[in-house]
Amino acid sequence: MALNIGVENRGAEFYIVCLDGRLDTATASAFEEKINPLLVPATKTMVLNLEKLIYISSAGLRVIFKIQKALSAHQASFVMTNLQPQIQRVFEIVKALPDTPIFESIEEADRYLDAMQKEELDKQKRSPNA
Repeated sequence: MALNIGVENRGAEFYIVCLDGRLDTATASAFEEKINPLLVPATKTMVLNLEKLIYISSAGLRVIFKIQKALSAHQASFVMTNLQPQIQRVFEIVKALPDTPIFESIEEADRYLDAMQKEELDKQKRSPNA
């Protein structure tokens, strides 16, 4: 089975990436090629929607680790949503991404990201250097 990769740009700094199918040895390189242009300092937030992902292999995990590392290098937010039980179990087994928030839906992730950004703006307003 193939992997369909959808990228929704929600503004210059915010992307939702949707995966549909299998993220395995046969599809990981295509996913990596599609995602690499987004792993730049201009990207401030990436949501990985895994609602339709039915399988992930170690090759797929490697790409997700790469995404997390690249985004954290420039203090960007990276969250995952809608993990199916079998995908959630893989992450639990490998104890992967302990610092990556995982949400049940895009709406829940949006609420989290909104609150996080409001908190940051409030901090900037209270800062004596602002």
